[in-house]
Amino acid sequence: MVQGSSISGFPEWLPSERAVEQRVMDTLREVFELNGFIGIETRAVEQGSSLLKKGETSKEIYLLSRLQEVGHESDTPVENRIGLHFDLTVPLSRYVVEHTGDLAFPFKRWQMQKVWRGERPQEGRFREFVQADIDVVGNGDLPSHYEVELPLVMVEALERLREFGLPKATVHANNRKLSEGFYRGIGLSDIEGVLREIDKLDKIGAKEVANLLVKECKATDSQAAACLELAELSANSGEELKTKFNALCDKNNISRDASNESYALAIEGVETLAMIVDDASKIRPGSVVADLKIARGLDYYTGSVYETFLEGAESLGSICSGGRYDNLVSQGNKKYPGVGLSIGLSRLLSYMLHTSGATVSRVSPAAVLVAVWNEEDRPSCNQIAQKLRSRGIATDVSPSAAKLGKQIKYADKLGIPYVWFPADSTDSESSKDEVKNIITGEQVCADVMSWQPDDAYAHQTVSCAQ
Repeated sequence: MVQGSSISGFPEWLPSERAVEQRVMDTLREVFELNGFIGIETRAVEQGSSLLKKGETSKEIYLLSRLQEVGHESDTPVENRIGLHFDLTVPLSRYVVEHTGDLAFPFKRWQMQKVWRGERPQEGRFREFVQADIDVVGNGDLPSHYEVELPLVMVEALERLREFGLPKATVHANNRKLSEGFYRGIGLSDIEGVLREIDKLDKIGAKEVANLLVKECKATDSQAAACLELAELSANSGEELKTKFNALCDKNNISRDASNESYALAIEGVETLAMIVDDASKIRPGSVVADLKIARGLDYYTGSVYETFLEGAESLGSICSGGRYDNLVSQGNKKYPGVGLSIGLSRLLSYMLHTSGATVSRVSPAAVLVAVWNEEDRPSCNQIAQKLRSRGIATDVSPSAAKLGKQIKYADKLGIPYVWFPADSTDSESSKDEVKNIITGEQVCADVMSWQPDDAYAHQTVSCAQ
């Protein structure tokens, strides 16, 4: 006998919660496709060699084994084993290489699938969760204007979710070239290590990050302090960003001469970031800001990086992140640079359900329940349901010919607003079908080929308590 037992980090939604999730996914898909993105689905597993060396997430990979292989896994190198994907970007890189001849570039794709990550479960963080991604991948090159387009699409999608109780979202952007140029300018060489430690700022605080920079990245106290100063820099316009960054370079004795390769690299990142903030402000003012503490722990990012925060819900952390990657996707000498953003959909849903109070108007998507007087009449009841469905009206049929009150109670429990009463089969001349709105109590005669539910009750809708 199967006994119920929950497993930490692997969520299961109730029907009403699943309905909210489905509506959120439908909304995101609609916005993505409105902006020209094409939907795909990739397999759940990838080769270990593809999943490894992608930053600290590599430590959280779930590797697969068949039962008869247990105890012998160590015989096969991790690189040759199969693991569940921990994001949708690595699978996309493999997908693009395998299907290059079938794709039109730049390839704009959206994808919503489950991913698996063996991190410590906590509120809003799961080991199995759904991600919603958009990426643009180029063939050989990729114009920088996509680094503006993608955060704007995500802001548009998140704006649509505000009707479900989601607060205002703002994208915080940085650029890896800016950070790397600055770090090299002050004498640091372990750039990936510094970025990984800076990425922990919101989790462990500046003092602990400074200690890690000294201990793990061999930074001096003054170098660690400079890294934290850079992380504190933010700006709402390109001009403000350039002014603040140059002042910080001067303070830390970084030459702004054109021959200084470190500064040249940094200023390349500054120019891109300034373009992103300024161009985004022309479409959605204030939707994208420069925030130089954004680092992203994954090693494959090479340029712009993004984190998205909800107004008044800063403790939730970033709910949408991503960036530019130029070297992740390659085939021989050819590279396929890309830029993408990913929403942690399960985490976002958890917030919407438990904080915003998002809920559906009814558990069942059906607008009508056809009552059954007796089991002999079930075929005719099924015919009524089918005619309503043919007209786009979601309809269910009562599971049993129980007392009428019990059938109405069943509809009420599922939130089905209408109960359809078939005509009395023993009095076909005078009897007509009737339909009752069990919310308002109104009951009227109805024709199965012309009756329409009121707009307010026609569809399952999502609302919020706030």
